[in-house]
Amino acid sequence: MPTILQYIYKDMKISLFLSLFFSICSSFAQVTFRVISLPANSPANAPIFVAGSFNNWNPASTAHQLVDLIDGDPAITLNISGSITCKFTRGSWETVEGNATGSFLPDRQFNVSPNDTVLIGIQSWEDLGGSTGNGTALPSVSLLSASFSMPELNRSRRIWVCLPEDYTTATEKRYRVLYMQDGQNLFNNSLAFAGEWEVDESMRDLFLAGDKGAIVIGIDNGGAERLNEYSPWENPSYGGGDGDAYVDFMRNTLKPYVDANYRTLTEPENTGVAGSSMGGLISMYAAMRYPDTYGKAGIFSPAFWFAESAMHTWMNGLILPSSLRVYFVAGTTESSSMITDINQMRNLLSYAGVSDSNLRVVPQADGAHSEWFWNREFPEAYTWLWDDLSTSISAEASNPAVKLYPNPVESAVSVCRETNEAASFGIRNLTGQLLNSGWLQQTCDQISVSGFSAGVYIMEVRENNGSVSRNRFVVK
Repeated sequence: MPTILQYIYKDMKISLFLSLFFSICSSFAQVTFRVISLPANSPANAPIFVAGSFNNWNPASTAHQLVDLIDGDPAITLNISGSITCKFTRGSWETVEGNATGSFLPDRQFNVSPNDTVLIGIQSWEDLGGSTGNGTALPSVSLLSASFSMPELNRSRRIWVCLPEDYTTATEKRYRVLYMQDGQNLFNNSLAFAGEWEVDESMRDLFLAGDKGAIVIGIDNGGAERLNEYSPWENPSYGGGDGDAYVDFMRNTLKPYVDANYRTLTEPENTGVAGSSMGGLISMYAAMRYPDTYGKAGIFSPAFWFAESAMHTWMNGLILPSSLRVYFVAGTTESSSMITDINQMRNLLSYAGVSDSNLRVVPQADGAHSEWFWNREFPEAYTWLWDDLSTSISAEASNPAVKLYPNPVESAVSVCRETNEAASFGIRNLTGQLLNSGWLQQTCDQISVSGFSAGVYIMEVRENNGSVSRNRFVVK
């Protein structure tokens, strides 16, 4: 019969064992892999396994089969941490995942931390081939997901990724990212509505000419939901209103997935958004709503008319970083208000604090509301957005077409011009800070400066044709 000392000794051994066991377990991190999309030709109920650096690349390890379900998605939670590489299979290397055309897909690379959930989109199985052809798209283009979940909208969407030319060889390199709307029109003529932008060809040519390269994410539009998703505000005749949820999807769901699955530079200065027409409207809104996410915006022939009044009202009092860089391009005859609408938006962005040198409007006499035009203009827009230019604000020489009097002034200054066409004004101090703004409606308008401290100021006048004049004046 065991003695009391034997019981105590036994309890001590159990306690020591448990202590050692939990100490070992605590050195690992629980990470969940969740497959949110599968190829359309996936066999029903086929098992899915993950093979990687953590299990000697065993493609059929029963301990690494995705048997859990998260809202219907296959999932598995593993005790791993740090840098890993892996692939997904249906139980053998013959049934390993492939790229969008069913060809070889490089190993996935992750740097995982405790309690991470990694979302996975499987594009194809090598033994079954791609579920969609690349058509005119280059090999750098692949299907990120045929049905990527959009929880903010309770929908799903096809999404494409165009990788830089050196992505598979420069394995330590990270890249800036450009998120683009109307993804079916960007890379593949067989999917495009009226011709493609040839973004993949442009990115290849730019890279070969010395560009650092960028990952381009193309988000297909939602067809019947396109107008709804591409405007936060409703148009009585055409719809709209889902834009907030859509930009939340891009920022809160899609971008984290891209950053987790690709080697990205995540800062605003390395992240851009772009689109045309309604895609230009929602891209502009995304950059203004989330300037901490997007530092660049390429706006092609924007449909600002769709919700112009609501957008301008929303922008009242908006404060934006001076570093936000926006490139506008459109044809001068696309519509009667296109260039005017763009110049008004440019002025509003300036009043919100964006540096003048970071705003560019390019009116093209031969431009059209068409893919061929945006195709042609894309390389210049991309290059300018990431060009390393100074963002400082400086005062230009006085423009004799705009006269200020009296000067010096005590309580109000009159701004006189040679025309009575509406123009906007802004008053800045010598550091570039915007102090007051509004609209000029007559040949001479009086503007109060009664609350200004004594000093030198700049009166900035922007005509609707895009011309800008800056005149100094003194407050006594």
